[in-house]
Amino acid sequence: MGYRIRETRTEQDFSAKLKGKKIPILVLDQKWHHIFAGTKKPDIILKYEKQVDEELARQGRLTQELKELKKLKSTLMKNIVENMEGAELKDHPSSKKLSQDRRLIDEINEKMERCEDDLLELPHILRQANDNLMTETMKYCYGLLRTNETDIEEIGEWIKNIRVELKKQIIIKQSAEIKNKEIYSYMHDIFGPQVIDVFDLKYESKEEDAQDSNNGKKEQNNP
Repeated sequence: MGYRIRETRTEQDFSAKLKGKKIPILVLDQKWHHIFAGTKKPDIILKYEKQVDEELARQGRLTQELKELKKLKSTLMKNIVENMEGAELKDHPSSKKLSQDRRLIDEINEKMERCEDDLLELPHILRQANDNLMTETMKYCYGLLRTNETDIEEIGEWIKNIRVELKKQIIIKQSAEIKNKEIYSYMHDIFGPQVIDVFDLKYESKEEDAQDSNNGKKEQNNP
């Protein structure tokens, strides 16, 4: 069953249709990569693919960094509790350690806040890059489908014409074969089998003479 490709939608149409739709991260789907198997991805698709990859990598780094900061903060908090004794003495080692740990915790809190802010903003950036990639992928696929459809129609028309021509040639061949049988039958009826055999023998003898001549040459070349 055939199919028809609808008219290409504009980028604005795609964006409107995508609004509120959950689109999977394309670069993580092997089927998306298979679309471009055996060909080079267009530059615009490579551009957005790179953006999505970079945002995913950044998301991974921020998540890991936040995890490590929380772990370090937990360790420092334990140190503060352990160093509380003697911290009231200004020159006591615990006092200096406590002060240093509190300063580090303040720095960690600032870094954690930045990480959390970036992680909150990142899904929007990632979604935008992925939507751009999806839009360009759809435009590419529609263009490829239209090109293939044109080829399919042209090749289909060619096959149709060839079939018609093939049927004509088959009819011509069959007519020639029937005509040859009729002529040979008439020759037998008109001239008789003995006369026909004479012509057949003469034809066969020519072939035999040619074959004997070739065999004789081979014997001369191989004494």
